[in-house]
Amino acid sequence: MKEKKGEIEKLVKTLNSHQLAYCNLGLENPKNGEYLLTVFHLLPGKVLNMLQAACEVAAESSTGTNFAVKTETAFSRKLNALVYKIDLKNNLVWVAYPWRIFDRGSNVQNILTFIVGNVLGMKEVSALKLLDVWFPSQMLEHYDGPSYTIDDMRKYLGVYKRPILGTIIKPKIGLTAAEYAEVCYDFWSGGGDFVKNDEPQADQDFCQYELMVKYVKKAMDKAVKETGKKKVHSFNVSAPDYETMIKRCELILKAGFEKGSYAFLIDGITAGWMAVQTLRRKYPDVFIHFHRASHGAYTRKENPFGFSVLVLSKFARLAGASGIHTGTAGVGKMAGSPEEDVTAAKSILQLSAQGHFFSQNWAKVSENDSDIIKLAHEDHAHHVFHETDNWRVVKKCCPIISGGLNPTLLKPFIEIMGNTDFITTMGAGVHAHPKGTKAGAKALIQACEAYTKKIEIHKYAKAKDKKELAQAIEFFEKNKTAIQKVESAERS
Repeated sequence: MKEKKGEIEKLVKTLNSHQLAYCNLGLENPKNGEYLLTVFHLLPGKVLNMLQAACEVAAESSTGTNFAVKTETAFSRKLNALVYKIDLKNNLVWVAYPWRIFDRGSNVQNILTFIVGNVLGMKEVSALKLLDVWFPSQMLEHYDGPSYTIDDMRKYLGVYKRPILGTIIKPKIGLTAAEYAEVCYDFWSGGGDFVKNDEPQADQDFCQYELMVKYVKKAMDKAVKETGKKKVHSFNVSAPDYETMIKRCELILKAGFEKGSYAFLIDGITAGWMAVQTLRRKYPDVFIHFHRASHGAYTRKENPFGFSVLVLSKFARLAGASGIHTGTAGVGKMAGSPEEDVTAAKSILQLSAQGHFFSQNWAKVSENDSDIIKLAHEDHAHHVFHETDNWRVVKKCCPIISGGLNPTLLKPFIEIMGNTDFITTMGAGVHAHPKGTKAGAKALIQACEAYTKKIEIHKYAKAKDKKELAQAIEFFEKNKTAIQKVESAERS
């Protein structure tokens, strides 16, 4: 320990006056409410040492540039980001950002422009990845957070104590509006709850947006009448400009859908954080569904630059997304692990959760407040935020699980997740069923029944009225090797 301390002291002596202004390894109580805290994995380039590079990152991501400037003031210096801790063995640096530097309009885009903006292009570093972030309660008070939550969707659907069971229509693109709606109907009439547009679906010439909305409404009405159960459809409203996005939202509102039966999906990274926050503010009574298309460019473990799934998910909650895709924890076809995906899911779902480095409390009041401590314990036990507490806590954001799951993998994923408070959206896991989409939906429902009744899935499938599940098990287990080969290729 003394050796490391001595090594760090030597590094401090190498800092020039400019770099020293962005370093305070003796910072008292970083969690005093003044700072947004971060942890980066950092590898310096060929010229600078670890601490020098960290200070240059702190400068570039807050008030500074690569040289001290004459226009600096005593006040501006107080807004410097500060390197306050360093771990040489694991190449980790902790940086504190005075959150007063961020846009007062609760602008998530602005925060990310600072902390993972230009710094990712700095030649002074050969690796820079934001692994975790911590928001003080004083800052949380100024941000929207979710409005319409999974609890609201559960109430509308009448679905409790199990995941909300959904699908993504496949093929991903190429169906006409009527064909698309027909597949929605098959899934809903088979017992499914939730259908979503795949993230690239928009207003293609073979599937016009207006017709798709119109036919989905008819399909939903027919399925609700036949099953006696409410249904939800998530429409991709991502668009080339603000006016078109809002036009698509208004088209859905005017189509006659019952309130609660629709969600607005936004491709949050490619469309942008402004689009996410616009939807949250303009439509507070709608489930805002954040699809994270292109996130892998930032989050994949082998990528030395970017940010983690945890960081992305935390900012989605801060911005007000009702739900965001968090990955299948390695159970499905996408890259991911329980450490990464489940940590992210729990961090956005719970009032208080342990991240990779920080324990985040999503209360707008002091985390030491006795009522908040009690509420956190209740939340861990029941996974419910009381509506009357929304003035003092940031509401939950729902994990949305997709990417290679099928009915045989539902129970394994629930066990890894540790709860059922999520939406699962199986694509081929439903539509590849030997008897088609309706049978695939029934198989999914039956797999969920087996889980809730604590009956082993193969045993449950032996019942005469569970033939769809038996067929799904036979199909997916028979093709397990082929599926694993495809998943392995997609992961790599």
